[in-house]
Amino acid sequence: MSTAYAFSPQRSRAETLERLDAIARLLDSAIRVPGTTIRVGADALLNVIPGVGTLLAKGVSASLVYEARRHGVPTLTLCRMAGRVGIDLAISAVPVVGWFGDAFYRANLKNIDELRRHLGAVDRSRSAASSGFGR
Repeated sequence: MSTAYAFSPQRSRAETLERLDAIARLLDSAIRVPGTTIRVGADALLNVIPGVGTLLAKGVSASLVYEARRHGVPTLTLCRMAGRVGIDLAISAVPVVGWFGDAFYRANLKNIDELRRHLGAVDRSRSAASSGFGR
């Protein structure tokens, strides 16, 4: 059996997507900066800890990409997602500038949107096939 669908399809996938979305929001936009509409997350806050904080945040970001792989996301999409994490790492590696970059470049939220689009397309194709339109 393929690892892409080794879990029960609908409920587990929805719960997983909800969990991954919560992690992405925590990393990218958990806290609103007082007096502004700007939101920052743990990614920007962890960047204050040189090296270790950045690696920890990017490790969690990489785990989101791995989860997308488990859900059968195509290789090209996985490469785009990994590229976003790489860009985020490059931005975060620059002292001080990285803090501002983390506040505005939301790689994790973009990656979760990409996963959500993929899963929606899979669900639409399954429902079309089961209703007889795909034959």
